[in-house]
Amino acid sequence: MSAGDARARRRYFMLVAIRLIGVAVAVLGLVLIGRAADAPTRFLGAAIVLAALAMMALVPRSLAHRWRTPPE
Repeated sequence: MSAGDARARRRYFMLVAIRLIGVAVAVLGLVLIGRAADAPTRFLGAAIVLAALAMMALVPRSLAHRWRTPPE
């Protein structure tokens, strides 16, 4: 495997790991919403879910844009 292939593989796994972390945080927020006893805790859970969804959508896209091979 060449150095370029190894770098692409690492970057791919990093993008997948970021998405999985986002899913885990969103599930944590859903658990918090489901077990909350009061409204402020439910709002916190909803904010965590929204932040995780935004992270799953924006961070991998921005990293892919940053790592894109420049046109020749």
